Amino acid sequence: MKETPAMRPTDHLKSLCHSDWNAATTHAFTNDLVAGTLSQDRMLAYLKQDYLFIEGFVRLLASAIAHAPSLADAIPAAQFLGLISGPENTYFLRAIPALGGQVDPAAPAHPLTREFQALMAQAAGSGRYEQMLAVLVVAEWSYLSWASPHADKAEALPFWFGEWITLHSGAGFEGVVAYLRDQLDKAWDGLDPEDRRAVEETFITATRLERAFFDAATTGFRTT
Repeated sequence: MKETPAMRPTDHLKSLCHSDWNAATTHAFTNDLVAGTLSQDRMLAYLKQDYLFIEGFVRLLASAIAHAPSLADAIPAAQFLGLISGPENTYFLRAIPALGGQVDPAAPAHPLTREFQALMAQAAGSGRYEQMLAVLVVAEWSYLSWASPHADKAEALPFWFGEWITLHSGAGFEGVVAYLRDQLDKAWDGLDPEDRRAVEETFITATRLERAFFDAATTGFRTT
């Protein structure tokens, strides 16, 4: 009899938060976005909050680069950092004003935004490569999951929808997610049970926050 292949660690982690993962990657908010039916005020509110993650995400990714086991492990993340600080940042600088808003990296953050910022900062400051990867994998893999089935719709949409889809789909971004998953899979193999449980907790929390962020975006981030 053939042995059943062992589940990849990242697949195991995703299985622990199946409900939140599915909700985050098939959400009504992104369904409306890819259909082009999302209202501009909802997209603007979403982008203004999402832009508040840029600084923390750059610091998290830079910390992961610094803690990568080797130069070969670090280079793909360094290349991805260029994408975040280049084309993705430029997208925000174009899309937010086009939708009638002002780019303000110090704008008031919604409570969920602050919670996600705190998770990124905690992972970045942990000194633990696997903790940094757990947050990065959720952030990028979940976005690839909702965006990639709709990559062919991007060109026909207004750029504030279409380019957001393009930034999170296609061969290049698929390669980023494959790299991040591979790094976490390899790191997992060297962890003791306690450290594995810590990664599971971080992965579950990050996925819950991804779902909750889209839930809040659907209401325009109302706090009352």
